[in-house]
Amino acid sequence: MQVKLNVRRYDPESTKTVAHFQEYQMEMDDSSTILDALIQIREDMDGTLSLRCSCRSAICGSCAMRVNGEAGLACNTKIIDMLPKDGSAITVEPAGNLPVIKDLVVDFQPFWKNVKAVEPWLQPEGEEPETEYLAPDEDMLHLAGVVSCILCGACVSDCTVLEVDENFLGPAALAKSYRFVGDPRDDAQEERLSNLNKPGGVWDCTRCMKCVEVCPKGVAPMDRIMALREKVMEAGHENTNGARHANAFVDSVKHSGWLDELKLPIKSFGIFNIKAMIGLIPLAIRSQRAGKVPPIIHKKLPGSENIKRIFDKVEGKK
Repeated sequence: MQVKLNVRRYDPESTKTVAHFQEYQMEMDDSSTILDALIQIREDMDGTLSLRCSCRSAICGSCAMRVNGEAGLACNTKIIDMLPKDGSAITVEPAGNLPVIKDLVVDFQPFWKNVKAVEPWLQPEGEEPETEYLAPDEDMLHLAGVVSCILCGACVSDCTVLEVDENFLGPAALAKSYRFVGDPRDDAQEERLSNLNKPGGVWDCTRCMKCVEVCPKGVAPMDRIMALREKVMEAGHENTNGARHANAFVDSVKHSGWLDELKLPIKSFGIFNIKAMIGLIPLAIRSQRAGKVPPIIHKKLPGSENIKRIFDKVEGKK
């Protein structure tokens, strides 16, 4: 089949340093992947094209990039699945939220910096065992998914928070942190949770689901972040905007059946946080102009007692 690839090119050593797209057309088999096409371009059509690849088996994670605007492994992405219905070219770009070195090659230093920041190694206390640190199989089952992470960076590429906040640890680092927070052999849980409760940690995730959608190994980073939030609060770290926001959200829905949007920011930031309260004034003015000011008197919804019973039942199981 005839295939057209529109590849984003960038060479800092070239006189044309502005990123641009270059289209390639070739004949490919129905079973071919995006990586097969890129390698064919590099070997037979344009030797200046730069990309990373190694195993070609969705194991090493080297070939993570964006195809038609969504991150994934090029070796695991079939061309036939990505062909636009209008017959236009398949768009191939480097992974997002990381500096581009050349063409499809990105600099992973920011990625590794965040992973290293969560100290992804066991920190047991006491004397070292004669052989190895062991844990019962049943205590490790909940980590079966997260240990599948191949550190490809697909989740980081499409993280909507990292697009606007470079201080966010990111889904890959936080999922890796969960792997050690949840390990029964680790004794640094309190320190880990305290660090994750700081700005840039678990409360900065907006739950957009992009990391879950693009992860090629089913790690579900967002689910791990939500689990870390629970652990943070169970450890008593509730005096932060994020924890207060979560508590206020749940409390409002539980007792009235719907969200009290007027009280939510006040309870999240704290009524005595004068700076934050003043900072909300422009938002309040814009909301009023747009006709989106919530009711001052927050009334219970009919049947809200049924919602409260659901909360009580779920909380009773914990």
